[in-house]
Amino acid sequence: MERDSDDVSNIHNRFSLTLVNPSSHYFSLAASLVVAAVTCLAIYFGYLSSLDFEENWYRLPLVLAVLILMQLLDTVFTKKKEYSKSLHSSLFGNMLWTVTLLMGLLASIVLSKDIEPFFIIFGLLLFASFRIGIYTTTLGASLRKAWAICFIQPLAMYFVLIPQDMWVIVISEPVGLGYGISFMIIASVWSVLTDRAGRPAMESTHKTIQAYLASQGDDHTDAEELMERSSNETRVATSQIKFSTHNGQKEFRMVLPEIHPGPYHPVGGSNIPYLIYKNLSSSAMIMHSISDHALNLPSKNEVERYLRNIENNRVREEGIRCTKPVTVQINKARVIGLLFGNNPLLFLSLSPHGMEDIPSYIKTEIVQYANNRNYAIPMIVDCHNAMGEEISREDGEDMLKSAKSCLDTLITKESFEIKLGYANTDEMDVWTEDLGMGGLGIICLGLGEKKYFVGWADANNMENGVREKIIEIFAKRGYHLLEICTSDTHYAPVKARNRNGYYQLGLITSADKLSKWFFKIAKSAESNITPAKFEILENETDVKVMGQDIYEDYSKALDNSLKITKGFVIGGVVFFVTSLFL
Repeated sequence: MERDSDDVSNIHNRFSLTLVNPSSHYFSLAASLVVAAVTCLAIYFGYLSSLDFEENWYRLPLVLAVLILMQLLDTVFTKKKEYSKSLHSSLFGNMLWTVTLLMGLLASIVLSKDIEPFFIIFGLLLFASFRIGIYTTTLGASLRKAWAICFIQPLAMYFVLIPQDMWVIVISEPVGLGYGISFMIIASVWSVLTDRAGRPAMESTHKTIQAYLASQGDDHTDAEELMERSSNETRVATSQIKFSTHNGQKEFRMVLPEIHPGPYHPVGGSNIPYLIYKNLSSSAMIMHSISDHALNLPSKNEVERYLRNIENNRVREEGIRCTKPVTVQINKARVIGLLFGNNPLLFLSLSPHGMEDIPSYIKTEIVQYANNRNYAIPMIVDCHNAMGEEISREDGEDMLKSAKSCLDTLITKESFEIKLGYANTDEMDVWTEDLGMGGLGIICLGLGEKKYFVGWADANNMENGVREKIIEIFAKRGYHLLEICTSDTHYAPVKARNRNGYYQLGLITSADKLSKWFFKIAKSAESNITPAKFEILENETDVKVMGQDIYEDYSKALDNSLKITKGFVIGGVVFFVTSLFL
């Protein structure tokens, strides 16, 4: 499991590479026009200064017009016909040409030598070599097709930029041709090697990259196909605490699916907490159980298969009594426990210090300890309410000690008849970029003369300290808010252009605003509190999950590709620099 966690973290860290592209294709369009204008001016005022620009001024708007037309034409050659990718690739290709020209001019000044016109054709071929790389890796073209189309945009610009009587003279510069063709060969070799970087486990690294990029545009078919092909059939459990009024008119469920939300929006089970929530008539809290990305559902087919079976439950125990909550904190680790009949419900957290998903060994030890004390199988919630790294061995030991102490104490506690109230934000306007489709929910649990609240957010984790601020605000108003949990949804209302790839709850929305929303529904939950009974439900379903090997394969392929790329980039830069001294 530890190896799997390392692989997922490694893949997640590589996500930042997808942020290299501008967020808007309009920016790429405008920037590519500016860069092309700089190219035109650099050529006429630097390399072809003998020509009168006033006689050739019309070539500048002509170049820009041709560029726009070629960017539109490029979409014909891309696998998914995406205009935005055409614009992004055009921008970076044009930048290579411009940088080559400017570096050539700078070298002539610094080294006090004549301006070498071969940089014009050298830059053009660098542009073409970039297109070979981009077309084969991200745009789905074969190497042969990439060679056939790599010249279209740069040559079209060249023919309107350079006077006709100089076409052959400039383009036949032997040094520029030599360097440029060398880079085209280098780009081709790089393309072949990176595509094979994941073999034998992964047939084509490029197809995986293309599938991922397509999924970012909501076309998840290819990504799900690849993931489902590598997934394994397994049996997963789902535990529920179902609360209902004695007349059966109202129901609420706390759900602990063994599956994990993911792998990423919008693929597979990324939005599974909300889908379960809606499947249960929006009267549920979908908690994050102790599970990791190995238990991701790879496709919408598997999500539907899981949802179809979620109501096929067996009742393990039922009753009307529960203990008051027990809180045990050792150093950073905090465990809050309740005992429904003989079924302990534990909330585990390190907030405000934070951590990644709780590892499975902690669940294994807690379950074993509970069995030794004749408990039924404990229901364990990973509160997932503060950002952090993988849990340290020391914090893990503290969490285990806290859980065991909590279980020992619960045995001694008196139980009370249950009263329950529930409310959510479905009827409120709470849309925000750091909250999923399920919004916020809260339960009011009446035990004896006291009322306790548990909050829930359909969100991917929480900003550190937000939980504490909300609980403090509740306490000042005389309300005992035990815990706030998140679903760890991987749904993203907007594409987050940051290293995490998502906005954790509290990063966009202030703690004060969240407190107002939570307090409003807490009052509503309190107002509809009523005597209730509980049922402990169990379900087992056969579905395909992604497993651990797929992350190891993806991680190795990415690492190998990046190592190859680094080597080629370093060698390419050194080779480029030699041209400046000629």
